[in-house]
Amino acid sequence: MILYLEIECFIYDTQSLKQKRSVLKRLIHKIRHLFNVSISELDYQDLWQRTAIGIAHVSSDKIQAEKVLQEVLKVVDSFTELEVTHKQFEWL
Repeated sequence: MILYLEIECFIYDTQSLKQKRSVLKRLIHKIRHLFNVSISELDYQDLWQRTAIGIAHVSSDKIQAEKVLQEVLKVVDSFTELEVTHKQFEWL
């Protein structure tokens, strides 16, 4: 089973794409380090304060996959530099 999560975020206090990439790089590195998931920026690469991130987790257990992505969401919410504006789960 593959559980996919797409998150759209607003990033505070960024004045350039370089600052945005710095925030995203830290977030993506932390999530990859803590969890066995695939993660990538999907959209809004040319906007300073907006991003869309896709996260996928493969598991044989549906409940375990949901737990992992809920923990990923907690990590994203713990980043004070950004705010989640939209999230969508999808089973593939």
